[in-house]
Amino acid sequence: MAEHTSSTITIEAAPADVMGVIADFARYPEWTGEVKEAEVLAADDRGRAEKVRLVLDAGAIKDDHTLAYTWTGDREVSWTLVKSQMLRALDGTYALAPLGDGDRTEVTYRLTVDVKIPMLGMIKRKAEKVIIDRALAGLKKRVESVPKG
Repeated sequence: MAEHTSSTITIEAAPADVMGVIADFARYPEWTGEVKEAEVLAADDRGRAEKVRLVLDAGAIKDDHTLAYTWTGDREVSWTLVKSQMLRALDGTYALAPLGDGDRTEVTYRLTVDVKIPMLGMIKRKAEKVIIDRALAGLKKRVESVPKG
């Protein structure tokens, strides 16, 4: 099994608010630096994305890929690569845990990336860490800037 990289951040919002931002793929280009386009290709009966096409520009990695999403209740979403031009694997998870009285959320992001081009493991882990840290910072900023209620 491939190694993964993970990181955790605390967001000053309820888990439902955080998951609402995570699930709103159409707005990803507004708050993620790397995602330039996002298109939901299929959704479940609750309206949650099951398959999403993303156009990514992360410096060294530019790609047009499709991910399949699996929702576990309202506190976890994971994804796996369906097709890609540059990637062999892109598997990840957002796991949410309420803190205190429920108006804060601990978000853990796990990510495994495998590219088709040769890349040293150390460099790949560093790239994963940069992607995760940027995504968590962007998510925190986006969630905390959305007016409540």
